[in-house]
Amino acid sequence: MRIGELARRTGVSVRLLRYYEEQGLLHPGRRASGYREYREGDIDLVRRIRSLLAAGLSTSLIAGVLPCMREDGEHLAPTCAEMLDPLHEARDRMTAMIDELATSRARLDAVIAAAPLLDEAGPGRGGLTAG
Repeated sequence: MRIGELARRTGVSVRLLRYYEEQGLLHPGRRASGYREYREGDIDLVRRIRSLLAAGLSTSLIAGVLPCMREDGEHLAPTCAEMLDPLHEARDRMTAMIDELATSRARLDAVIAAAPLLDEAGPGRGGLTAG
């Protein structure tokens, strides 16, 4: 199938499919005319890519782990033991980012809580104005 058909069947734009190819995630064949030729299995491959992206993985990490992923019901499961370490590292980075955001939110909550009662009729929440 051509790229437009793959885009239609996966709900992923042609532009993104080309990006996935540039990142080494998709490997279409080529017709004599130069057009990309995708296989039926590429539909599932694009869905796995989308799932891993939604899990917060970078395309470079996906390129490394994708060959060792299989569908396991509603989830993907690694089939190569050596893929677990990079996945744990990615999760640890996410956890650190979540912790940093929680700290930032708590600091902002403290700033908001320390604000004196302001005229509720003023612009924005609590009558605070920019400027």
